[in-house]
Amino acid sequence: IFMMRETRGSAIGSLVLCAALWSTAGILIKLVQWDAFAIAGGRSLFGFVTMLILLKRPKFTFSANQILAAFSYSATMILFVTANKLTTSANAVLLQYVEPVYIILPGLWLLPDEKVTRFDWFAVAAVLGGMVLFFFDDLAPGSALGNALAIASGVTFAMTAVFMRRQQNERPADSFMLAHLITFAVSLPFMIRSGPPDGAGLLGLALLGVFQMGIPSILYSRGICGVSAVSCSLITMIEPVMNPVWVALFWGELPGTRAVAGGAIILGAIAARTVLKARRI
Repeated sequence: IFMMRETRGSAIGSLVLCAALWSTAGILIKLVQWDAFAIAGGRSLFGFVTMLILLKRPKFTFSANQILAAFSYSATMILFVTANKLTTSANAVLLQYVEPVYIILPGLWLLPDEKVTRFDWFAVAAVLGGMVLFFFDDLAPGSALGNALAIASGVTFAMTAVFMRRQQNERPADSFMLAHLITFAVSLPFMIRSGPPDGAGLLGLALLGVFQMGIPSILYSRGICGVSAVSCSLITMIEPVMNPVWVALFWGELPGTRAVAGGAIILGAIAARTVLKARRI
């Protein structure tokens, strides 16, 4: 059921659910006292095990697309964790989510069948404008290196989408399984240095691995087979919009007026583009 052939509607549903689960990171990470690198490795270990249970034995063909997608996603996770340590969280998220622009440009060469229209550019501009408004109150100059790493994570995230999309007739989930193994291997020294987690930390890592890494990786792999790489990127921008929802539910902190307006613009642009794309099919 997790790897059945996708229709456009089910692909969009998979990506929306993926984004919602990705957005739980901020809440669940609070349970783990490890540093960011150790958490990245621990959640990837649990994420790999989750995918192994649900998908059974991975099919590592080590094709160019599979390897490039795996290393791109592993680099995304590591770069984003590092960027968060060197700049503000708002800067890191905003700069990473310039991703659609990075998809469109190389996609002209790597995904020649996926035509980009003027309305696609309008949707990207509207979403990015909404993102700026969404994070306006938390933006700061931050570290130049941290900001640069956040931009780099956006580039590698875009490359992940492109090379996953190029596997639409294969099993792209295997690239994520390989990415989780790579991230675990790179982060293992930090996990050892941090020592064994306490009970709450172990629970947090397990929840992160299952619900914020493992299952979303499968959902993303399903979704990318049914929509274009640009569509996938725009739909998963629901993730940052969902973060304050979890914070409001669990901590009672309500988002500001600008954040609400920015979130409405993001969701509106994504919904409008999705509906117009569907009418053209």
